[in-house]
Amino acid sequence: MAEIVILLAIRKIGIALAKGAADQASVQFSKYGTQVLELQGSMGRVASEFRVIHDVLCQMDIRNRNNQVYEGWLEEVQKVAHVMEDMVDEYLYLVGQEHDIGCCFFLKKGVKKPRSLFSFNRLAFKVKETEKHLTHLSEIKNRWVTLIKNGDTNSSNYIVKRSQDLANISRSLDEEDLVGVDENREKLEQWLEGGDLERSVIALLGMGGLGKTALAANVYKKKREEFQCHAWVSISQTYSREHVLRNIIEEVCKDNVSVLSSTVAMDIVRLEDTLKEFLEQRKYLIILDDVWTPEAFDDLSRVLTHNYKGSRLIITTREGDVAAHASPRQTIKMEVLPEDKAWELFCKKAFPRETNHECPTELKPLSKEIVSKCKGLPLAIVSVGSLLSVCERTVEELRRVNNQLSWEINNNPRLDHIRNVLHLSFMYLPTQLKSCLLYCSLFSEDYIFRRKQIMRLWTAEGFVKERGRNTLEEVAEGYLKELVDRNMLQLVERNSFGRMKTFRMHDILRELALDLCQKNYFGVTYDGECEESLQDVRRLILQKLKKDNHQPISGIHQLRTVITLGNSMPSTTIPLLCKESRYLTVLELSGLPVEKIPDAIGDLFNLRHLGLRGSNVKMLPKSLEKLSNLLTLDLCRSDTHELPSGIVKLKKLRHLFVERVIDPTWRELTCRGGVCIPNGLGNLKNLQTLQALEAQDESLMHLGDLRQMRSLRLWNVKGIYCERISESLVQMQYLSCLCVGARDENEVLMLNVHLPNVQKLSLRGRLAEGALDESPLFQAVGGQNLYQLSLYWSHLREDPLPSLSRLSNLTLLRLTRAYNGEQLAFLTGWFPKLKVLSLRDLPNLSRLEIQQGAMVSLERLILTNLSSMTEVSSGIEFLLPLQYLGFLEITNDFLTVLYQCFVLEVQKWHYSLRD
Repeated sequence: MAEIVILLAIRKIGIALAKGAADQASVQFSKYGTQVLELQGSMGRVASEFRVIHDVLCQMDIRNRNNQVYEGWLEEVQKVAHVMEDMVDEYLYLVGQEHDIGCCFFLKKGVKKPRSLFSFNRLAFKVKETEKHLTHLSEIKNRWVTLIKNGDTNSSNYIVKRSQDLANISRSLDEEDLVGVDENREKLEQWLEGGDLERSVIALLGMGGLGKTALAANVYKKKREEFQCHAWVSISQTYSREHVLRNIIEEVCKDNVSVLSSTVAMDIVRLEDTLKEFLEQRKYLIILDDVWTPEAFDDLSRVLTHNYKGSRLIITTREGDVAAHASPRQTIKMEVLPEDKAWELFCKKAFPRETNHECPTELKPLSKEIVSKCKGLPLAIVSVGSLLSVCERTVEELRRVNNQLSWEINNNPRLDHIRNVLHLSFMYLPTQLKSCLLYCSLFSEDYIFRRKQIMRLWTAEGFVKERGRNTLEEVAEGYLKELVDRNMLQLVERNSFGRMKTFRMHDILRELALDLCQKNYFGVTYDGECEESLQDVRRLILQKLKKDNHQPISGIHQLRTVITLGNSMPSTTIPLLCKESRYLTVLELSGLPVEKIPDAIGDLFNLRHLGLRGSNVKMLPKSLEKLSNLLTLDLCRSDTHELPSGIVKLKKLRHLFVERVIDPTWRELTCRGGVCIPNGLGNLKNLQTLQALEAQDESLMHLGDLRQMRSLRLWNVKGIYCERISESLVQMQYLSCLCVGARDENEVLMLNVHLPNVQKLSLRGRLAEGALDESPLFQAVGGQNLYQLSLYWSHLREDPLPSLSRLSNLTLLRLTRAYNGEQLAFLTGWFPKLKVLSLRDLPNLSRLEIQQGAMVSLERLILTNLSSMTEVSSGIEFLLPLQYLGFLEITNDFLTVLYQCFVLEVQKWHYSLRD
């Protein structure tokens, strides 16, 4: 989408014209005072023009999506925005500006201008030419491109009509089209029939195409006559309140001619009063279909009176914050169809004339493959099935459709309503969320996104804009939550204390977004199967390349992002990128068997994210210190044992991952290692993540200077360091995740410090007796936000549970070689929120007691290598919420005890025997 490119260009120009950069430019080019002012003036005028274009596009893009003249003009504007972004980067580098989208910046002194960069005069000339080009494009638009027309093509009417068309399709679906909805239909009917006289609000929530409107319409047809009056209205993204009120009045008063005739000349205030008065004494059922904002719901619901007649209001929505207005426990979250129901629905639509809609045997394999690509989305299944119902029923024809299904979804007119349903959701997103969603579509099908990973990438790309005092990462997490609430991303998993953890993007939505990416030069995916030019493309995602089939990649000089998702890449690509793609912002090479990074990496002045996780890199070049804009450096699980001394010059660095794997099983005390940063660690004042640091006198001396720290891991800690570490941790008021590992079994970890914001705590080493009672870390007040606690190699002699039971918010507890006693007892009322319990390598433990009312929320229980265990006592109540039981490396006798104790109603069992 052009507005995305334009917004990024506007932000870059804003940084270039900010006071710090402007002052530095005046100093750096004092001989060119007039030219500097002229250049800055040109930039300002270009930014002003871009702002107007951006605002216009946000209002008008949806109804001009298929206008070829408009699209052609827009493509030229995008090219100008790309060129302008490149030149602003050149300018910022020339004036010594360490630019950072959305962040505070610092000035870099004495920049030596490389010959490869434009001279200032050349740059000024090109910016002037760009300004002229943009003016020319504006003139072309005025002469040839009709952006605004009268009549029903204005923005509001267009969107209303499109939404109504889509709603009418859904409302007209036959009974047989509703497959897999029996449970939700029964629940909805019960809520409508309920004896509660208070008006209730019922919400049907889910992404576009799940069948919310179809389900509501089906129940509405059956139940509406049980109400004294009823109405169905579609709201849409941009609705007219007066129009909606008149529609409701027309339906609820259809048998009352006098009321209808009197409303013709009424203004909106009198319409509201009339509707309120009419509904006051009647039991009504009203459907508000396709509600997009909480404001729209509030705007209408206050007119729909609470009359204690048993009235019902149903809303269908894609937005979580709209569904939040439903009455307690009266929201139905629509999900994709399971595999068997998806197949049943497909066969009904694809083979309507076959006996029992049976799929011919020879077509079944390809048909199954086509259904799997629809990923359970009813709209896609019905549409594709209907398309196949008029095709030749041959293997060759089905193979053709299957091979080009992505193209069909994006181009076939018969599947236009799939595109429209999902495009409406996309077009309604704010520009920054459009950027984030398109970015996700570039990753492979069914790719599982991790929260922190995608937040760091969005931040590096410049999609995230500061909001008040929140960090960019906190704002990015808000973006992520909003996309989930809007059902544009699917939440896969939460962590034990409810925070979003992993996500995926529905494949049909991904296909549509990917098409937009390619058409608008936002980015492309590449699998190495054919030669492909990347002319004007800004982002390249390399899928798993096929061996011995790597074709050359051309046109890479303008690339801003390169991400590899497989484990192979042509060996010449990395040096080529460092040489040719000097605007690179993101270089993500995790998982590649890369052994060396070229010195030319230091010339990527724009680089903000460098990912080498799991690589074979042993040493980074000294030139790394030149990457003054770097925000994230990821060397986790690589072969890097030390960092260049210049790492401390990267003052904007926010996330540093350098943890080494020593024991992948986590069995040994020293299972991980970090790196040493002996001198200048205190310079990295923006650091939020440090995983992991080898504890040494010099590095610990400045640890307390890292006051923005959120996640910290320390390895090889000596007992004598604990006091200094405690003093440093007190300075980290935002610290939420802490992991400390002792140097050996003889070192005692004594962290007597109050850390009120820590949510995850892992201590790997011996604890002093009484530490759980005496250290502020484990006190009920000090640990009120502690959700996850892992104790390894603690060698406690006294039962730790009475002390830990004060931590009532714990959701995860791991005890590995932490206790040398013989009994553990979980008493009634202890650990009410605990969801995961892992007991591992407790060689003396012989009896485990779990009383009724203990750990009432437990979902996962993992018992590993409990060689002395002979007795388990458990209350049946404890078992009910369990989803997973894991027993690893246990004796056959112990397994017998477990089977006798635990009922088989849990969802999953997993065990392995030692003998």
